[in-house]
Amino acid sequence: MYPYPVGVFPYTCISKAHVELRSIMRLLWEQHVTWTRLTILSLVFQLPDTEFVVARLLQNATDMGNSLKPYYGDAIGDKYGDLIREHLVIAADLVKAAKSGDQKAAEAIERKWYANADEIAQFLNYINPYLPLNEVRKMLYEHLALTKSEAVFMLKKDYQSGVAVFDIIEAQALHMADEITDAIVKQFPYLS
Repeated sequence: MYPYPVGVFPYTCISKAHVELRSIMRLLWEQHVTWTRLTILSLVFQLPDTEFVVARLLQNATDMGNSLKPYYGDAIGDKYGDLIREHLVIAADLVKAAKSGDQKAAEAIERKWYANADEIAQFLNYINPYLPLNEVRKMLYEHLALTKSEAVFMLKKDYQSGVAVFDIIEAQALHMADEITDAIVKQFPYLS
């Protein structure tokens, strides 16, 4: 599912800064989907670790914001972190509403979740023209749809499908990380 064929990379030579940025972005998105999954499990099964898992998930928003600060400054990094935090809080609210069986609330929360994805896409496009609005929106919408599927599988106790969809979520998150990295490198050529 990686966008490049095995053994083919779109760069002939990349800098240490580029490799470090790619590694950081991939780690952050890997943590994002992993802690999201753990939060879904904790909420669905009312595990005693829920408070701590949610706190760790929300740390990911701060970390993602901090990852942009070297390139865009503190205000941009903080805004991105806030948007990601909102994304995560809305997702948790959606799981809670779905678990309680409140379909109306779940639908309203899901609309809010997609509106937040639109804000994130617009924001990323605003700070970096190499992140086309429609492409970023498409990636984020796919991320939301996959995450919703993951939660639904857990709520329905379809654990096999839940595990299978996580593999897709993980690959898609790494693709998003690479797209963001590539756009930053294009915008800041000293990284290449």
